[in-house]
Amino acid sequence: MAEFGKVETDVHIKASPEKFHEIFCSRTHHISNVSSGNIQGVVIHEGEWGTVGSVIFWNYTLDGKAAVAKEVVEAIDQEKNLITFKIIEGDLLDHYKSFKITIQVTGKDENGGSVVHWLMEYEKLHGEIPDPHSLLQMAIAVSKDLDAHLTEG
Repeated sequence: MAEFGKVETDVHIKASPEKFHEIFCSRTHHISNVSSGNIQGVVIHEGEWGTVGSVIFWNYTLDGKAAVAKEVVEAIDQEKNLITFKIIEGDLLDHYKSFKITIQVTGKDENGGSVVHWLMEYEKLHGEIPDPHSLLQMAIAVSKDLDAHLTEG
């Protein structure tokens, strides 16, 4: 029997929703420069940065091990600062039948700053597979690295 699940978290940052969203949407290849301890490379395989249907290849480190993922951009909503990726190849699919990541950034309050909402939805190959909490922790670390980069100086 299929076991569906989701994990999610909010990361409070100082950068604007638009600036943070732009990095994940249109300047994704810069993430490895800013969070190189987590992400070693981001390359576009098909399409163009910032377009639905584009295929992006990631090299990253998870739990101290090198990993890869190929994903397709499923949805982009510029007004809501939202992007959704669906994993189509890579190490995550050794454990999950399907895996989708949605990132939405909203403004916090009149004092500025934003909240990055990470949502990971998946179907496990079997019940012994753990929930992807370490991937969620990596997403938090990447968010903080990007925020520090976007708000420096």
